[in-house]
Amino acid sequence: MARAPQNRFSGPVTVFHERRLPEAATLAGYAALIDAYRLAVPIPATLSAIGTRHRRTEQQGWRIFGPRYAPEATLEGHLTFALKHEGLDLCALKRLFLSVGAAEVEALVRAEPTGRYARRIWFLYEWLTGARLNLPDATAGAYVTVLDAKLQFGVPAVNSSRHRVKNNLPGTPEFCPLVFRTAKIEEFIASNLAERARAVVADVPRDLLARTAAFLLLKDSKSSYVIEGEHPPQDRIQRWGRAIGEAGRRPLDLDELLRLQQIVIGDARFVHLGLRQEGGFVGEHDRDTGGPIPDHISARHEDLRSLINGMSEFDRAVSEHLDPVIGAAVLAFGFVFVHPFEDGNGRIHRYLIHHVLARRGFNPPGLVFPVSSAILNSIDQYRDVLEAYSTRVLPVVEWQPTPQGNVRVLNDTGDFYRSFDATPQTEFLFECVRKTIEEELPAETDYLRRYDEFKAGVEQIVDMPDQRIDLLFRMLRQNNGRLSQRARQREFEQLTANEAEAIEAAYARTFAGAAPP
Repeated sequence: MARAPQNRFSGPVTVFHERRLPEAATLAGYAALIDAYRLAVPIPATLSAIGTRHRRTEQQGWRIFGPRYAPEATLEGHLTFALKHEGLDLCALKRLFLSVGAAEVEALVRAEPTGRYARRIWFLYEWLTGARLNLPDATAGAYVTVLDAKLQFGVPAVNSSRHRVKNNLPGTPEFCPLVFRTAKIEEFIASNLAERARAVVADVPRDLLARTAAFLLLKDSKSSYVIEGEHPPQDRIQRWGRAIGEAGRRPLDLDELLRLQQIVIGDARFVHLGLRQEGGFVGEHDRDTGGPIPDHISARHEDLRSLINGMSEFDRAVSEHLDPVIGAAVLAFGFVFVHPFEDGNGRIHRYLIHHVLARRGFNPPGLVFPVSSAILNSIDQYRDVLEAYSTRVLPVVEWQPTPQGNVRVLNDTGDFYRSFDATPQTEFLFECVRKTIEEELPAETDYLRRYDEFKAGVEQIVDMPDQRIDLLFRMLRQNNGRLSQRARQREFEQLTANEAEAIEAAYARTFAGAAPP
């Protein structure tokens, strides 16, 4: 059993894990526990410390509390501080419990068997480790929620009579990422984006809406490939678009994920289909040695089935109790961080956004939001939220290169993927969904409406098949509303000068100030 001497918890510092504090201060909560017990875990995005001034400040990823908030320099003191002020970090808690051992947690609970924080710690120990402490069931103490819903998003609670707590954790021990309540997320939820989407399409004629839906579906499929740096033939783009259009109709399990991978990959001669059978990483290879230079290291292949089972259970029984966008962010980003396949992970990751939104009825009927297009337009921010996770995990993954240029993970990393702080990913996805509703959806319907008006104008000037009108339109669009001399002499040599000028005028009237969506 690893014990932390009391003096480990004392003394102000100016640097913690290469992160400068705004001022000399004493570590508190998770920072103190990680330091005292030498926990190899991803460092929380925001840490706490006790300063000398009687005011609370927040800067540079630190919350500096006044002296009156200082906890006792003990395991119980810092655990209680963490639960009270910092919310739950399930990965850090599990590694802490495994480090200190059962006896120390039992002693903590016996010292205050009715304490609200002691009972939460007791429950979390048994829930996270799967081990039962040598303690009798609680018989007193008002029921308290395990997760503080004022700090993080939870789900409807289920009583645990043994601990006299209400389990409102949004997941299972196999998969339970958490999202903090931030002003940005609360504002998005209050704006009721789903209702705004329905309002946008309410006055759109049914036939125009159907065409809009088809364009958006194709646009999303194409964008998802472009994000991966791929430009496949049109039939593969359309095939993946059809799969996206069916998102949410089937339960999510390993068989469904394998089906999706087959659709995404197409030609599988050089790709192993199915779960990885070795390590995985995202990054580059050294030009000289061929050795891996990872930006992100995926979950160990030994943990994949358990993680997929956890995601499947999250989708089946948990996500319906969260805001749809939060549920989509947790599931989709959780999947891409695990990276269970050799190839196809990114596109399936974005498919899972559609899966959750469609299953929850977030989209207007028959419409798929082009989330991948919004992501492509915000690609730098997208990379930032991926790196927000990877840069915290990479330092605590022990690995070595393989002769094949891959990575072999040497330590137990499963908990890093089971529970992580999905707040930045959730904020990003909310912004993408907002853009699709407020910008891309209206722009697409307006664009098609203008095209129909242009087409009708052309038909008033000259009889022309729809295919030729479409070619005419594309040439006008590519040449800023003018027919080039080449087009007049070749593709549309039959047009008279007056007809050509009238068509150009029709284009100018209908597309003045409009940019292609």
